[in-house]
Parts: sequence; C-alpha cells; structure tokens
Amino acid sequence: MGTERADAHTWPRTEAEALAVQERLRPLVRATALPRPPRLIAGLDVAYAGAHGSADDAVAAAVVVLDAVTLEPVEQATAVGTAGFPYIPGLFAFRELPVLMRALEKLTVAPDVLLCDGQGLAHPRRFGLACHLGVLTGVPTLGVAKTPLLGEWDEPGSERGATAEVTDRGEIVARVLRTQQGVRPVTVSVGHLVDLDDATAVVLDAARRYRLPETTRLADRLCREALRDAHAGAAAD
Repeated sequence: MGTERADAHTWPRTEAEALAVQERLRPLVRATALPRPPRLIAGLDVAYAGAHGSADDAVAAAVVVLDAVTLEPVEQATAVGTAGFPYIPGLFAFRELPVLMRALEKLTVAPDVLLCDGQGLAHPRRFGLACHLGVLTGVPTLGVAKTPLLGEWDEPGSERGATAEVTDRGEIVARVLRTQQGVRPVTVSVGHLVDLDDATAVVLDAARRYRLPETTRLADRLCREALRDAHAGAAAD
C-alpha cells in the first residue's frame, strides 16, 4: 500500500521502547498536498473490551473503503486481537496499530487516503496515530477526532465548513471544523503525505449529513460488530 513507507518496526513492550520508535519515525512525516482528488477513502477505527487500559484488552479493528464521490462502501475488513500494550498517554497508537495493520492487509483495493479516528500532528511529540500509520503504510493519512487532544483554539463560526486553527507551543497542529450547521466541530490533523487544507476538505466532503464523516461512522459500527461477534463465538466455544 503506497511507495513512501517506513520499514515495519518491532512492536515495543515498554514505554521507553515505544518512545524510541516515535523518536525514530517522527522525522519521516511529510505534510504535502494530495497529488489528485481521492477516488477511494478509507475509515479506520477500533473497539475495546476488557480492563480498559490493560495489554490484555480485546481489540477489534475495522477498515471501510468508500467511493469518494458517492460515499458508497466498496470494501471492508476487520481483525480481532489483544492490545498487547498498556494504555499510556501519548502512546495510544501502540495498542491499535498492530490490529489495524492486519485489517488493512486484508483489503484487495488500495485507498487513496486513510482517515483515522484519532490525532496526527496534534500530539505532544507530533507523532499521533495518523502519523504513525501513514509512515508505516506510505498512504496519505489524516486524523479526525471528536475533540482536540491539546492546544488552543477559538470557536469557529456556526456555519458548515467554518474552521479555526489549533495551536500548540506556537505551531499550528490541527484545525477544528464545523461539519454541520450548529453542531460541535471535529478536529482534523495532518498524519502523513497530506496537508491540512486537503485533510480538511476530505473530512468535510465525507461528512455530508452528519457531524462525523461517513468513514468514521461506518468503521465505528463495523469494529463494534466484529468485537461482539468475536465474543459471541468465544462464548459458544
């Protein structure tokens, strides 16, 4: 999937190892304009069950690929496993990426843009989930989250498409975007191989009816179904 990708790394077991991975991969992030309008966009999300923070938590990942023009589903895939890494603020990606990568590998089509339910550059070390996934896959990737993780911003206008920049330590790290008239904005951040203007445009176009883009809505539903089905199968055994 893509040509500008980093070699896969060994998944860390400790906080120090995870921080070292982020430090090594962070310089590879590129914020660049998309070469062309996307034809296929993919939403990615995960659902958890378990101790809510344990490395043993059950995790289900989903990826849903949509036609960027019609927003009709083209393909979907899921994967189920365990988190393998405890919850530590700023290192959330290490709980989600292994199972997300397994779901992506099942696709037979190649998305032009990946939309993560999470952050990209809007991260304490400027290397959130969307950055990490983009660097590993070489596919343009952005983060779209329900709320900002950090930084300061003004409330955008109430109209659909209104935006305001999110700044942290003097840097623009994200943009809050009003996807529907009068609803709470979402937060868009660069992951890799996309700039903030293109990322904002992709998210707005994918959120034609609801606050969240259709990619997020469908991926959220699918990963919850996959987790439920996995638990039902385990109970039946």
